[in-house]
Amino acid sequence: MESKVAVVILNWNGEKMLRRFLPGIITHTKGKVYVADNHSDDDSLKLLADEFPSVPTIVLDKNYGFAEGYNKALSQVDADYYVLLNSDIEVEDDWLTPLVDYMDAHPEIAACQPKIRSFHNKQYFEYAGAAGGYMDKLGYPFCRGRIFDSVEKDEGQYDAIRSVFWATGAAMMVRRDVYFAVGGLDGRFFAHMEEIDLCWRMRSRGYGIVCVPASKVYHVGGGTLPKENPHKTFLNFRNNLYMLYKNLPETELKLVLRQRYWLDILAAFVFLLKGEVRSFRAVFAAHREFDRTKSDFLLSRQENMLRTNGNDIPEILKGSILWAYHIKRKKHYSQLQE
Repeated sequence: MESKVAVVILNWNGEKMLRRFLPGIITHTKGKVYVADNHSDDDSLKLLADEFPSVPTIVLDKNYGFAEGYNKALSQVDADYYVLLNSDIEVEDDWLTPLVDYMDAHPEIAACQPKIRSFHNKQYFEYAGAAGGYMDKLGYPFCRGRIFDSVEKDEGQYDAIRSVFWATGAAMMVRRDVYFAVGGLDGRFFAHMEEIDLCWRMRSRGYGIVCVPASKVYHVGGGTLPKENPHKTFLNFRNNLYMLYKNLPETELKLVLRQRYWLDILAAFVFLLKGEVRSFRAVFAAHREFDRTKSDFLLSRQENMLRTNGNDIPEILKGSILWAYHIKRKKHYSQLQE
């Protein structure tokens, strides 16, 4: 498996996380483990040289962000399957085998993820990935095991392998040839939403994405930018608009963007009512930036429209997750099937 699978950890100022989690990743991983350093200014590189000299290190000349950082790192790694893995992940023994076995048996599957639980509360799913990601018709992402801030306890309710719309960038296995064929992560996103955009491109070209819950990892989460950070708010709102603009069919684009404008304004005022003035401003800054730069994404949009197989993607919820969650009070993924 070692030559088939490359686990690539993209690190930025993550010395403490590497010290804590890298030994376990090395011990329990049947595959080559790489660390790509995104121009850290802490002692990450010294730690790697002193304590992990056998781990290949890719040193990037500046902080390219999550998206372009991975593009540059993966272009230097030769393997059939890449695993994008956050530095704040604890893995179980032989965690890769169920993922590799499924990918080997299903060549139509482009990417998969393990079941992701919270490192701090190990009986519960983790916010960023849970048991696989979905999206509603307006571009709001959610997970099997997490809708908005409602995170479920893992009681085996999502232990079946299921097709999903997106696999989390915290722990994603992806075929090398498909990754580059669809253009990799979009470096213009810098960070946040880039894995959903990548998965949308893969799904629109007919590839499948699944969660394989037999593989289980534990994620700390929020290590680089805390959830309440206004820059994170800016990136999430802006990049969500970029993603919609790049991938939505022409018949849906204008209506969805119009609806999202007013819903985002509402979200901004919710931030304001909570006293989060900087996040309030970040939402408006995100829309201004999108309006100013969306023409830069026109060629990407045209390519995506040309290369889509034209089929509906069943993992996109036909209705509104906002309506289901706030009005119908459906807090769990399983309730959406009722």
